[in-house]
Formats: sequence, C-alpha cells, structure tokens
Amino acid sequence: MTTFTAATYQNEYLADGSTEVDAVVTVTATGSGAPTVAGPAQAAVILIVDTSGSMAVPGRTIRAARAATCAAIHCIPDGVEFAVIAGTDVARRVYPTDRPLAVANEDTRPAARAATDRLKAQGGTAIGSWLTLARRLFEHASGTICHAILLTDGQNQHESDDQFRTALEECEGRFQCDCRGIGTDWEVRELRQIASTLLGSVDMVADADDLVADFTAMMDAAMGKEATDVALRLWTPQGAEVAFVRQVAPAIEDLTSRARASGPLSADYPTGAWGDESRDYHVSINVPAHPVGGEMAAGRVSLVVDGEVVSQALIRAVWTDDRALSTRISREVAHYSGQTELMEAIQDGLAARKAGDDENATFRLGRAVQLAAQSGNTTKLELLEAIVDVEDAATGTIRLKRDVADGDEMMLDTRSTKTLRVMPAGDV
Repeated sequence: MTTFTAATYQNEYLADGSTEVDAVVTVTATGSGAPTVAGPAQAAVILIVDTSGSMAVPGRTIRAARAATCAAIHCIPDGVEFAVIAGTDVARRVYPTDRPLAVANEDTRPAARAATDRLKAQGGTAIGSWLTLARRLFEHASGTICHAILLTDGQNQHESDDQFRTALEECEGRFQCDCRGIGTDWEVRELRQIASTLLGSVDMVADADDLVADFTAMMDAAMGKEATDVALRLWTPQGAEVAFVRQVAPAIEDLTSRARASGPLSADYPTGAWGDESRDYHVSINVPAHPVGGEMAAGRVSLVVDGEVVSQALIRAVWTDDRALSTRISREVAHYSGQTELMEAIQDGLAARKAGDDENATFRLGRAVQLAAQSGNTTKLELLEAIVDVEDAATGTIRLKRDVADGDEMMLDTRSTKTLRVMPAGDV
C-alpha cells in the first residue's frame, strides 16, 4: 500500500505590508507494490505507434518503433489489460482486433508482438484520432490506472486544430499519456500539449537505437504505479487568493487552471497516478496584510487519495519588523523560482531565435546560461552550449551559433521543463 508524506519549506516571516506567501511542498510516496503485484490488480496500458509514411524514411525508424513496442509488450505483467494502436490519418487496432483490450499472458504477449512486427509505414498523421481510439478502448478497462505511451515522428497535419483540441479535451482525466518524438520533424508544442493535458511526460529520442531502452523504462514506470486518483488539495482562508500552484520537480507543470472546487475555501489539483517517487510543488498565495506581530494560516496543503485525506502540510504567515527575518529567502523557493525562470528564458530565447530576433534571443538565452550555471544545472548548460557559444557563464555573456542542428534545438526545447532537484542543505 502506498504511503504519502508531505513537508513544507518556506520563510513564513513577512515584512510589514507584505501579502505574498510562497512555499514549496515536497510530496513523497513509498510502499508501492512491485509491478507484477500492482499491475494485474488495477492497470491497463495502450501503446500508440505512429505508422505514417514518414516513419519509413529512414527505414530504421519504423523498425526501431516495432522493436521498442515489442520490448514494451514483453514488460507487461500477467493480468494487465493492454492494446496496440497504429496511427496514421486514422487510428486502427493492431492487437487485439476482436475485443477492446487483451489480458497479458504467455499467449497474448507473443501474439501482440507478432502483430506489431507486421506494421508498415504508410499514410498521414492525425494524432487526435489516435487518442480518441485509446479513450474508447480504455472505457472497457476493468482497472483504475489507464496509461498510454505514444510515439510519433511527424506533425499533426491531417486533422484541424479544433479536431485535435476536442479529442484531447475528451481524453483529459480518462488516462495518462507519455509522449515521445523521434527524428526532427515533429512539433514539440503538440506533444507537450498532450503530455501536459494528460499528466504524462514528453521527451525526444534522438537516436532510434535508444528507443527500446526508453520504451522499456516507460513501461516499467507505468506498471509501478499503484495510487490512482491523487490530488493536491489547497485550502486558503477567507480573503486569500491563490496566485499559482505549480509542480516544479521533476518537471515544471502549471496546475493553477486545473483547480476543482472541493469546498467553499479549498480546491483540488489533479496529479495523476503515483508509484514510489517524490515530487515538489510551488504554491503562491496572496493574503490580507496583518500588523507586525500578527500571524495566520495562509494555506493548508493536503494529499487526497481516492477521496481520503492522507497527509497535510501547513503554510504560515507571520508579520515582523525584523528585516533579517523578512528578507531571508527559503532555499527551496529560491531554487525553484530560478528553475522556472530558466525554463521561461530558454523557451523565450528559442522563440526569438526562430523569429529572427537575434537581440532578444541573445539576451534571453544568455540569462538561461547564467541561471543554469548559478543553480549547478550542468545538464541544461550542456544543452544550451549546443545552441550558443558561452563566453562567461557567470554573467550570461554568449554569442548565438549560426549553424545549429535541428535536433539540438528541439532537445533543448523539449527538456526545458525538466528541473534540477534542490540539493540537501548539507550538500550546499
């Protein structure tokens, strides 16, 4: 059984007249069963494979997709319901074809792999139709955790934006979806939108040879989920307003607009299914100002699993005229504010570069280099160095590179939302 704990990090002291309260809440889940235990009891998984014509160029892309899908099928534990979908300008069932979902066992897994091995690349790309078919198949699932893995190498060219958006909206809350792009002809924005809406991950697989390992890891992670309907509940007192609620680790995801009222002064923010893992959330609340010496509960964060509160953490506000107390910055809040700014600087800089605005691109990407260096985010710094020449990381002094590979730019964009966890205090 999964056990949740929550810890709050903040500087609760505010200067006279201040109204903004920030806190980072670390939520940790432990005790999930092993995949072979958790999976059969409650899981269903669908693999969605792009088989449009572009997957045939080069030919190893479709071969890698077949191999990766077969490897993922091999990882599905006995008893888990599953299906494979081939996506072109329409979606079709690859396996099973005689019922919505098959139950994984020593007979169905080999049959699914054999069907997958026959996939050929031809046709267009209409991702909304792929998601719609997955939703319809998941409606027949007996388990409570529904998870999809989607692979594409192209852009959503064969359906309108409205069709895609409608399909995505109809899938929200029905299943989670991890998205992977291969090659350099897909749209980061499209896959990020899917992953964000469906509470999944998005990443780029630069080399087709890495696809098997990536699919295997995603399947193992999906089968390790045990807690299903998990929400972050935020209570705020009368007169307070929520500025934002963000997941900030392991990746940045703004949850503010997903608030669902759970009481007159509280709202629930869905977080999807959990296995053994830890996530950080940045909560910002505007409260009525109090006189010096006043204090209040600015908020209370609760973890709600299947409608039951399992853990709580309090966010406090205390007004003081001691400048040393009120100007002290919480390490956790400062770190994740910087990681959020880093993401925004990267995305803004890449957008400016694409638009031909070299001046703004230099300024924003230079700031990104500076933030990455300050936070010790060497992974992000290495990705940036493929786009810019760094003259002085400490000051953010850079020059834009003129010849940049499309894959390097897309990798930086795709991974801009991934964050570096805050270091333990003893390691600073």
